Amino acid sequence: MSTPFQLSDVPALSRSDVDRAEALRADIERLRARWPKAKVVVLDIRGRTPVPYDGERTSPSLAVRDAATFGEEPPDGMVFLGSTDDGDYWALLDAEVAEGETLQLPGRFGAIVEAVVADGEMWVGLREHGDRIDDAAAGLFTTALALRNWHRRARFCAKCGAGTRIVQFGWVSRCSSCQREEYPRTDPAVICLVHDDVGVNGEHVLLARGASWPEGARSVLAGFVEAGESLEACVRREIFEEVGVDVDDVRYLGSQPWPFPRSIMLGFAARASRDQPLRPADGEIAEARWYSRDEIRAAFARGEQRGEPEPGVLRLPGNSSIARVMLQAWARAST
Repeated sequence: MSTPFQLSDVPALSRSDVDRAEALRADIERLRARWPKAKVVVLDIRGRTPVPYDGERTSPSLAVRDAATFGEEPPDGMVFLGSTDDGDYWALLDAEVAEGETLQLPGRFGAIVEAVVADGEMWVGLREHGDRIDDAAAGLFTTALALRNWHRRARFCAKCGAGTRIVQFGWVSRCSSCQREEYPRTDPAVICLVHDDVGVNGEHVLLARGASWPEGARSVLAGFVEAGESLEACVRREIFEEVGVDVDDVRYLGSQPWPFPRSIMLGFAARASRDQPLRPADGEIAEARWYSRDEIRAAFARGEQRGEPEPGVLRLPGNSSIARVMLQAWARAST
């Protein structure tokens, strides 16, 4: 007998073996004493970080810098990320873009993005490269990018409007006037795989194309949680608002940080009848339809597509997205 499908793989950006070492953030002297042996993750002003590159392939690790090259103690603006068995890790945010050769890589739904190659390193983005790095690198890069994006939105006090400064090595925004403190924000969003009500796991899955997405791009449905709303209620509301379908049997699958700019994606599955008419939300959803398990399996078998979309070719979310992990788990399951 079939059982409800579950995520068989950990989402790429949920992987991490980094100890956040929260207690150290306020222990200035201890962090300074450990600084000379620490490593630094560098992000440029486009949110990219370098990975070792031999001209053909990249390393699963990050190209970190020795902390001592930045001075005898952490300079202003340096962010403490945490510790691993190798020692402490920090992040330098918003470095200048490296100069070098520009390569074209497949990005979201195969769209081309640019990466700079310089001095044996390739500067890559988390969205495109997050699945190709190891657990420690994924945790460090995801945390660094999340903090960078939060810093950019925490420059003024939400209470009095005065300027703020970042303290506790990147983890607290303190108002220069009223001393109000704010901590890194994360916006919860639900993402739901809706399948039909045939058997336990259904025979078809409901996918849609966002209004700004390229032809052929399809994914499961998602949306932000509103104030005073439960996660399950958000799933039902978002699915109905986006495609006009009522769902039931909402169940939790897993989660993934998504720092674009500061979300956490909470994955769910739900069931719906295919007899319901689909009504894509005007201006938000370009099109939506049900896809069979064979169609999804065939799309995975074709592999990652890149460049301009081919007519009729289904493009699924990239490997760094929890949406892809959800679809893979459903495609492997039996009805």
